[in-house]
Amino acid sequence: MSGGTGDRKPLNIPPLLPGVQAGGARQFSLRLQKGVSEFIERRTTPTIGINSAYLGPTLEMHAGERVRMSVVNALDEPATLHWHGFNLPAAADGGPHQPIAPGETWSPSFEIRERGAMFWYHSHMHRRAGPQVYHGLAGAIYVRDRESERLALPGEYGVDDVPLILQDRSFGSAGELIYSPSMMNRMMGVTGDTLLVNGGIGRTFDAGSDRLRLRLLNGSNARFYRLSFSDGRSFHLIGTDGGLLAAALRTDHVILAPAERAQIIVDLQDGLAVKLLAADARRTMMRGGMMARGADRGERFVALDIRPGEARRRWGPLPRRLVDLAPPDASKAVRKRRFVLDMPMGMMSGGGFTINGRSMDMQRIDEAVTVGTDEIWEIENASMMAHPFHVHNVQFRVLDRDGRPASAAELGLKDVVVVRPRERVRILVRFEEYTDRDLPYMYHCHILEHEDAGMMGQFVVRA
Repeated sequence: MSGGTGDRKPLNIPPLLPGVQAGGARQFSLRLQKGVSEFIERRTTPTIGINSAYLGPTLEMHAGERVRMSVVNALDEPATLHWHGFNLPAAADGGPHQPIAPGETWSPSFEIRERGAMFWYHSHMHRRAGPQVYHGLAGAIYVRDRESERLALPGEYGVDDVPLILQDRSFGSAGELIYSPSMMNRMMGVTGDTLLVNGGIGRTFDAGSDRLRLRLLNGSNARFYRLSFSDGRSFHLIGTDGGLLAAALRTDHVILAPAERAQIIVDLQDGLAVKLLAADARRTMMRGGMMARGADRGERFVALDIRPGEARRRWGPLPRRLVDLAPPDASKAVRKRRFVLDMPMGMMSGGGFTINGRSMDMQRIDEAVTVGTDEIWEIENASMMAHPFHVHNVQFRVLDRDGRPASAAELGLKDVVVVRPRERVRILVRFEEYTDRDLPYMYHCHILEHEDAGMMGQFVVRA
């Protein structure tokens, strides 16, 4: 197993930033900045972060309120911050059309229309998302709503409700981060030999509760993870990208592609220490879905060493029902669209990353959708590797895979869906609110090196 060296240290808990209420909005002040981090003892690593040397604070927001951001770019290059998973105006999306030049401030504002869930924010700079996220431009977002907050679930941030941002990284002999734009890394995506969790290596969490809620974010550039516990214990999956499931799902593992999130509840009543393991799941994704059976034989990391304390808070049984979540109704769709992901020039060339035969062009609008209507998007993978497909400005529903109904783990709200080689996945999308005839949103592969290499398209939402 990989995971770092030296003595175990406490898990880093990103600071919770609730913002400041002023002028009818919750206001957040964020600064993109350079820093120096110490991931490996006695070795310094140049990094970039948001209000810190590496990564950013967890932003806390509430459904139905308006937020206003002030994002200062103190870096030496343009950057963006994309609010991943949110339904918001195109001008506030933080995609490649909203670059922030060095020394400038970007001040988007939008209403929180999402359910309670963990979202995230990260660089989406055109052709630079890969290296900027790799070096630290990312952070988590907690959205809270009344429906989910009233449930008998762990909810004390950093105590029994803990965010875990998983990122694999490689380091040089002097401690520097190694990000190589080699042909192989462009083809397969950049992966590392060391796992960071919340920016730390080999960390321990002392649990003061019998029930621990972990909010998992795969913040890696390209690696897929199969997450399970060292003693094989089962746990409950309670939520995915955009919110809670209708009911908890008992399982012994989850698989997360880059940018996917999951909320799980692990029972610690036995008082035994246990490790959260993160195995490389790329080969699993070639042959099975999110809940596919069978472990990979690839690299396996220790993500977290969980040690229950002697005096722990007691919890009753999980709620039988979590939230109201109607099944998707494909009969409402007024249009179908097809998106083919491909690398037609061949894997050995390292080029030709396309959707529907075209690479990303900032000046080209690929699709125009009508606001307030349901559509079925069929994503087909014509390449030989799995791709996590992300759509901006929506939480969609997965309908089926090659005609087979979506698994129980995919029945919730999603903004990323994995499409395996030669597979066709259908999703139901509806863009509810915002229109802009000219300014687009993105759809793309969330392996960041593929996004940077052109596996991305643009769509506008019109009245």
